[in-house]
Amino acid sequence: MITPRIASGTMELLPREQRIFQRMFDIIRDGFEKFGFTPIETPAFELKDVLLTKSGGETEKQVYFVQSTGGIQQGHEADLALRFDLTVPLARYVAEHERDLAFPFRRYQMQRVYRGERSQRGRWREFYQCDIDVIGKDKLSPAYDAELPAMIVQIFEELKIGDFTIHFSNRKILRGLLSGSGVTDGDKQTLILREIDKLNKIGIAKVKEAIVTLGLSAKAADDLLHLVTHKGTKSDILSSLKALPLTDLVFKQGVEEIASMVASLQALGVSDKRTVLDLSIARGLDYYTGTVYETLIDAHPEFGSVCSGGRYDDLAGHYTKSVLPGVGISIGLTRLFDLLRSSNQLFAPPPAAEVLIAQLDPALDGVYLALATELRAEGLRVETWLEPSKLDKQIKYADKTGVPVVVLIGSDEKAKGSVLVKDMIAKKQTEIPRADVVKKLRDVLGV
Repeated sequence: MITPRIASGTMELLPREQRIFQRMFDIIRDGFEKFGFTPIETPAFELKDVLLTKSGGETEKQVYFVQSTGGIQQGHEADLALRFDLTVPLARYVAEHERDLAFPFRRYQMQRVYRGERSQRGRWREFYQCDIDVIGKDKLSPAYDAELPAMIVQIFEELKIGDFTIHFSNRKILRGLLSGSGVTDGDKQTLILREIDKLNKIGIAKVKEAIVTLGLSAKAADDLLHLVTHKGTKSDILSSLKALPLTDLVFKQGVEEIASMVASLQALGVSDKRTVLDLSIARGLDYYTGTVYETLIDAHPEFGSVCSGGRYDDLAGHYTKSVLPGVGISIGLTRLFDLLRSSNQLFAPPPAAEVLIAQLDPALDGVYLALATELRAEGLRVETWLEPSKLDKQIKYADKTGVPVVVLIGSDEKAKGSVLVKDMIAKKQTEIPRADVVKKLRDVLGV
């Protein structure tokens, strides 16, 4: 007999936690829609040559390829691959449907993605990402770069996840600093940026060793690392950047974009404690060209980012000659849920049903079904017990599943035209006229 089990690096939840997960999913979706984003979905797998654009950096080394059993038996090479994020499929989607979309195109997408990660805490092979992106035609104002973290702040505060901080930077600043240090080759700059992005994982000493090996002098490496690890207010860091004797145009553009973003965050009413200008944020994905974000839970910085993203100016260039710049940010919902669960921070799950109509007399099943239909029409979530059972068993079921109200109608209540409403929270039972049941339930439920 085969032992029932799931593959490592995947998540499967019991009903109680699944309801919490779904509630988090709904809060995120509602938050996206409040800012005018529209939903899309793309297939779980893409054509290999479409997905592997040589722009995904380290992530593209973790791709799962898809092949049918028939194809394997015939020795065919896999031509499909599971998506490793939602940004590359978005670029393909926009390029393919460009003529049918209105720009700026504001989309959100909440689906599973797949990576060949080594199974460990915070690293999943199958997990949910919840993405928002704004795609422009020919150009896209840097003002959008501030709108996305403002939205994340609202969503995370509604999720009640505790204190969190969105760290942001701009890769143009880092590229400009590298150019000023004599590293002008774009590919070499990309390699150095990848190493800087590992600062929080491997430390300054190892990062310095790596970037010196890549061609930066020891002094230039020290100067760069001193600057990117400097902590201070946004104003302090901006002042330090503006005081540098650099004439590199990319660097100056990056500083201007960061200054504009800081001003926009203030205009959007984002609390200063929720964001920090952190020049060490580089992001490992190579398609980012400007602003980059990472979000840390303050009590668990070791867990890493639960929400990240950035600006990309030419991702869709692999699929179209049109210039389609964009900016996006992604919530790692599975990672976030796992962190909250392990630290006992999950909120109480909403009940699957708000009302259970108990069965006291099988001959009254028609009455129970009719009442359930009436209550559902009033917007209530209602479950009906439809098998002969002791009332005690039904009450224990309601208690275990979290149903807050049980409605009871026996032959006596039917004759009198009344119902019994049992408040499971207050441990109180009330008999009321049948005509008042909707009002009473709303009062008990607070809806």
